[in-house]
Amino acid sequence: MDQKNPRSNYLTTIFWDNDSVKLIDQTKLPEKLEIITCLTYQELAHCIKRLAIRGAPAIGVAAAMGLALCAVKSKATSKSRILEELKSAYHTLLETRPTAVNLKWGLDTIFRELDKYETVEEIKKNVVASAIKLSQEDIAINKKLGKFGSDLIKDGDVVMTHCNAGALATVSYGTALGVIRSVKESGKKISVIATETRPVMQGSRLTAFELVHDEIDVSLIPDTAVGHLMANKMIDKVIVGADRILRTGHVYNKIGTYQVALLSKSHGIPFYVAAPLSTFDLKSSTEEITIEERSVEEVTKIGDKRVAPAGVRIFNPAFDVTPPDLVAGIITEKGIIYPPYEKNVQAIFDGI
Repeated sequence: MDQKNPRSNYLTTIFWDNDSVKLIDQTKLPEKLEIITCLTYQELAHCIKRLAIRGAPAIGVAAAMGLALCAVKSKATSKSRILEELKSAYHTLLETRPTAVNLKWGLDTIFRELDKYETVEEIKKNVVASAIKLSQEDIAINKKLGKFGSDLIKDGDVVMTHCNAGALATVSYGTALGVIRSVKESGKKISVIATETRPVMQGSRLTAFELVHDEIDVSLIPDTAVGHLMANKMIDKVIVGADRILRTGHVYNKIGTYQVALLSKSHGIPFYVAAPLSTFDLKSSTEEITIEERSVEEVTKIGDKRVAPAGVRIFNPAFDVTPPDLVAGIITEKGIIYPPYEKNVQAIFDGI
């Protein structure tokens, strides 16, 4: 089964094509829009690890497609053997990014289906079909989420976002930027302020790129200018994405999100989080979550140019935690969750 690139007005981050996975190499943006072809799950795992594909929903689908690559490339002749290979691929893919919960969700979604099938061919066919289905559902979910979120935005609002939670962080359309797109489609006029999002610059390289691509009014600011703009009443609302949300309403997102949330609270600006239900982790506590640390070169270099002295110690956490008292609401495909989060998050899942 193939999933040709569903060309639309929006960027498509990842898709299945002729027993391969094709994805936008986000490390090349904004200079070059380049498509990578992955033929093995190991190649796809490497793409996840080096941030060629990133964003919680996108890597959840990528992980599922990695299992699909493992299945279709397998030479196994027995169910037990192909399951062994899939379990090995599962662990390789799981270890690529420890903080984003969607990655494990994508893998587990595929594995829950495997017991239904008896033959190798049935497993191959259905693993691929399930991965493609997840990618199609991701777009539909983000459009539902976007419509709920658009009701929060007034005509003429200026909306700030941090990092990239757009088409490039999902299969297409986006979460936080899905809200922005839905607002535009509703006919309301808004403008976006994007933070540059150091040290990997997802805001300048990715968010600004895709909003310019979609002809949405966007301005780019240094991360250090957030407080200045808020103090001068230049921001009406903030919407960000998430890599993991706990049942308590604690939000794990790109480093710097916590600072933006604190400043929003201080200036009376509503701070919203947009994320699908697959981003929620109902089991873990804050003490159990691993905050990923990334390469020191992300901090010591800008491109190939060194900007820090040799020998300096570097601390480079990729994510931080925003506590629930700073979050005005969490926008999902089932509606907007308001405080108290522990009660209302559980109520959403109880209603599924």
